Amino acid sequence: MTTLYGIKNCDTMTKARAWLDAAGVTYQFHDYKLAGADPARLEAWVERAGWEMLLNRAGTTFRKLPDADKQGIDRDKAIALMLANPSMIKRPVIEVGDALLIGFKPDAYDSAFG
Repeated sequence: MTTLYGIKNCDTMTKARAWLDAAGVTYQFHDYKLAGADPARLEAWVERAGWEMLLNRAGTTFRKLPDADKQGIDRDKAIALMLANPSMIKRPVIEVGDALLIGFKPDAYDSAFG
């Protein structure tokens, strides 16, 4: 089973969905705006990939945080920020079998689904 995690109205998500659809990949879509982020799943992703890989510091939501919230980020603070604001989770995140793909990287998609 392949699950695509993200936010519906995101340019990067649109690219990822188009790639998956063109490749004939069947997937479930988990929209953070509607369903939120699962704490246990996010913890597992952080264990596998690191919070630095998952926290979207380039996005509008992160940039709008008060400076105090942007300082001293560690694992626990990053997880709390991502749970409170799921749009801070880098997009997309794809779980396919044992693989975890973060961000839209066509080469990685080719390897995972090719």
